[in-house]
Amino acid sequence: MRLDWSWEFTVAILPDLVRALRLTVEATLAGTVLALTLGLLLALCRRSPIGGISAAAAWMIEFVRSTPLLIQIYFLFYVLPGYGLTMTPFLTGVLALGVHYSAYTSEVYRAGIDSVPRGQWEAARALNLPPGRTFFRVILPQAIPPVVPALGNYIVAMFKDTPLLSTITVLELLYTAKDLGAQTFRYVEPFTLVGALFLVVSLAAAAGIRMVERRLPAYGT
Repeated sequence: MRLDWSWEFTVAILPDLVRALRLTVEATLAGTVLALTLGLLLALCRRSPIGGISAAAAWMIEFVRSTPLLIQIYFLFYVLPGYGLTMTPFLTGVLALGVHYSAYTSEVYRAGIDSVPRGQWEAARALNLPPGRTFFRVILPQAIPPVVPALGNYIVAMFKDTPLLSTITVLELLYTAKDLGAQTFRYVEPFTLVGALFLVVSLAAAAGIRMVERRLPAYGT
């Protein structure tokens, strides 16, 4: 293994790492859409007046949060095919990320919804608004702005967890770096670039989340 730094080698491998970064970002974005959507659905089910639905949602949330993401990835990729459900490595990774983080985002949504003053619900009922319109036009717009920072933290955490997808042969950033190192016996440059790329994208994502937070209407307005 070579420990000296070569700028020529760094420039040569950078395009491969940038292509892998694109796949990593795509997996994160797809997982984010799934996590935010499924998380909201779980939050609604958790608040359901029907005991069976609420209990099932609570059980799923606790089960997913209490088991490691890597085990969930392995289960989806290696166990489910034995029952006839086979997915591509990329789809498996996106599904694992989305489902895993939906358990966390659901609790964030629930906290935001619970923080809306009860008078808002009562005012909507007094105006005879349908339940769906009450939730999506009155309650949710007030519940989301306060929890944007927490949701953003989970999006960044998901991005940093994408290297786990290398265990099921997804050609993401870390997998590509390890492959380049194995081919050339040079690991310093690819792993250093991987760390730098993760840092740059994470900082950019955090800045974007702060911008979204500033653009959303203030809580209670």
